[in-house]
Amino acid sequence: MSDMGLVVVGAAGRMGQTLIRTVADIPGAQIVGAVERAGSPMLGRDAGEVAGVGPSGVIISDDPLPVFAKADGVLDFSTPAATIQFAGYAAQARIVHVIGTTGCTPDDDAKIAAAARHATIVKSGNMSLGVNLLAVLVEQAARALGPEDFDIEILEMHHKHKVDAPSGTALLLGEAAAKGRGVSLAGNDVRVRDGHTGPRRAGSIGFATLRGGSVVGEHSVFLSGLGERVTLSHHAEDRAIFARGAVKAALWAHGRKPGLYSMRDVLGLA
Repeated sequence: MSDMGLVVVGAAGRMGQTLIRTVADIPGAQIVGAVERAGSPMLGRDAGEVAGVGPSGVIISDDPLPVFAKADGVLDFSTPAATIQFAGYAAQARIVHVIGTTGCTPDDDAKIAAAARHATIVKSGNMSLGVNLLAVLVEQAARALGPEDFDIEILEMHHKHKVDAPSGTALLLGEAAAKGRGVSLAGNDVRVRDGHTGPRRAGSIGFATLRGGSVVGEHSVFLSGLGERVTLSHHAEDRAIFARGAVKAALWAHGRKPGLYSMRDVLGLA
């Protein structure tokens, strides 16, 4: 069986280069395409050389259509607007689309779901295997420790260049907590506290955001009761964990029928 041919979008960025290096290290996958934005100084360069793994024969292009047409899948940690475009192209090519992009709106998600009628899409707010296991544990804890006795707060910290807040991972954990409680996160979330807020609303799920330095990603979920507190945490030390999860997701999705999947599906925890 031949290797799965993957395209990396945003190939010259930090995450794109990490993805290229990761694919080079994982059996069963190979880079067959690399895409960058129009005007990027890296256009025309060899993607392997840019990522530091040596010549790959894959030249960075700003035209995704012909690149997608010869691929089995695409790895995408870009922006919501770009991801929607790429989802449409993946649907046309009927290939796998692994989405690690965060900051998508409900309208963005609806467009991605529509593309999943023809593309095999794996989308997650975090591609780390550990974080997705954490989400399962948060759901179980929230179900066991009810809102009459325990309050839930989610704290996240990332590097100073991150542009969305709360992080996609924090929202992933919030959704898991809400699912455990049997409620919707929307309407039960508290994302900002400032001034005289009054007492904490029972059953709400709070978020706190920190930004600074070069932190890859830290997330903690606190379940606080009277006289006791349970803390579930994950600390990302290397962005390669997200790349490894994304490649694992692509290999898992290869050959599966079109649809919208999550990392829980990939891990067999759905």
